[in-house]
This record gives sequence, C-alpha cells and structure tokens, in this order.
Amino acid sequence: MNFLKLLKKPNLIAAHRGDRSQKPENTLSALASSIGKCDFIEIDVQLTKDLVPVIIHDDTLGRTSDVSKIGRFEDRTPWRVSDFTLEELQSLDFGSWFNHEYEPILTLKKALSFAKEQHLFLNVEIKDMSSTFADEIVVQIIIDMIKKMQAGHLVLLSSFYHHYLPMCKKLSSEIPTAALQIYKHPSKLIDYLHTLQVNAYHPEDKITNKKTVASLREAGFFVNVFTVNKAKRQKKLFDWGVNGIFTDFLA
Repeated sequence: MNFLKLLKKPNLIAAHRGDRSQKPENTLSALASSIGKCDFIEIDVQLTKDLVPVIIHDDTLGRTSDVSKIGRFEDRTPWRVSDFTLEELQSLDFGSWFNHEYEPILTLKKALSFAKEQHLFLNVEIKDMSSTFADEIVVQIIIDMIKKMQAGHLVLLSSFYHHYLPMCKKLSSEIPTAALQIYKHPSKLIDYLHTLQVNAYHPEDKITNKKTVASLREAGFFVNVFTVNKAKRQKKLFDWGVNGIFTDFLA
C-alpha cells in the first residue's frame, strides 16, 4: 500500500512529531513509540549547514537539545540548525530535556530506513528554509534522499511554504503532497490548491469548518487537520468528512 491508498481510509490518526506526549519529539524513540497507535507519523525536516536533512521542528536548537550547556557553542546563539554541521549536531543530546534519556538527532535517512523496516507511513513536513537555502536545493536534497532510500511509497510531503510543493511534484510526481495552512484559507482555495498540484490540504483546526471540508472533499482533495487533541472534536471533524487528524496524544 502507498500513502495515497492510505488516505482513502476513514478516520486516520497522525502522530504529531511522533508520540510526543511520551517521548521527545521528532526522535527515533518517538517514532518507535508511535507504532500501533496511529496510521501515520508527522515529522519535520530541515537542512544542516553541510546540507544534510535532519528531523527537527524549530529552526533553532535551544528548546529540544542541550546546546545551551555546551561551552564551545555558547557564542553561536541563537543556535540555528542551519549554522551547525551534522557532526556538530551529533554531539548534542535531543532527549534529556524531555525524559532525562540521551537521544541523538534523527536524520531523514535514518527515519526513512526505520519506516521501511517497520512499514510506517511518514508525513514529512519541509520547514521553510527559503531565507537560508535556495528552494531548488532544499527540494532536490530531500527528494533525492527519499529516492535513494526507495521510500517514496511511504511518504507524503507537506509544507507551509507552498513554493516547495510544485517543485516536489516536478521532481517526483508519484509522491503525494499537501499544503499546510494557518490563520486563514487562501482566496479561491480550490483553484489555488490546483495550481499547487497538491493531493491534500492540511488546515489548522481553528480555520476548519464543515462547509470548507465538504467543498475540498467534493473537489477531490484529502483533508487532514492539525492539531486536534480532544476526542469530541476529532469525532466532529470525522463526521464532516475529514480524512485524518494530527494529535499530540495517542491512545
């Protein structure tokens, strides 16, 4: 089964940054802890200084690593991910802030390898790196890694930075894509999504309503809503025809 076939199933549950209520987000242990508790896992990807795709949400390292405690990095504030090489990132601990257990940074390569081993589906969100790296470089590196790992069937690519999405389709038409959106919907939403050539739309829960979901589904787009932590709200969204929801808390 590939990701598009998965999206045709009802009431999908996505683990937001892995099982982040139990394990440090976007780490291998968070992926492992998600197994059997969800239908797919959402992770975030960005590039290191030496252009290696790594799994981390924030564009800085302070919240989810021990970088502030490392003397040799004290003059590197605000500790942007893109200012550190992979080797430097591998010297940091990305787990102890959460549960006092050491956790190395997770690379996209390792995440894809684990997904293949465990038959997991991954929604890979490409973080907006447009102020640091050329769009073409970002997309090419990520697509190349997915192809190298032969994991395209397990992946959906999404981004808030919509310029990446048509580029993804151009480089790999078989990998589904989704536009992420907060605050308000783009004008002429259906037409806009067609121009992006996406398969799905991932709106924030606050801007999601029954009428919009119906129009999106009628137009043939899959709809997955973030971040929905209340069971009652999840049920209402599924009743409206939403395909999936992202949640921080897995059963």
